[in-house]
Amino acid sequence: MVPIQDVLHRIQWDPACRGSVYEIGYLDRIAGTIVRVPFGDLQLEAGRPAVLRLQDAGGAVVRVPLHRVRRVWRDGVIFWERPAGDALQFRHGGDAHD
Repeated sequence: MVPIQDVLHRIQWDPACRGSVYEIGYLDRIAGTIVRVPFGDLQLEAGRPAVLRLQDAGGAVVRVPLHRVRRVWRDGVIFWERPAGDALQFRHGGDAHD
């Protein structure tokens, strides 16, 4: 599997990717759903290369760790997808956290 960092950098810098519309889908742990966001609305956070930064519909800044990115769409078709069960799992006191 190509790492999500490589996919995001390719979309951002590869001239072959221009002219297409990209969206990323990240896991919203509170809602338990995948949230789709236009690629142009995202920023890699300076000093924190494993975090995306965006603003939600209410204008609040949202920081999304890259391990919560589940899908990338190109022109409405899934271009990249994290394999099922490929979430980072940490165990502490019997609880699993993504």
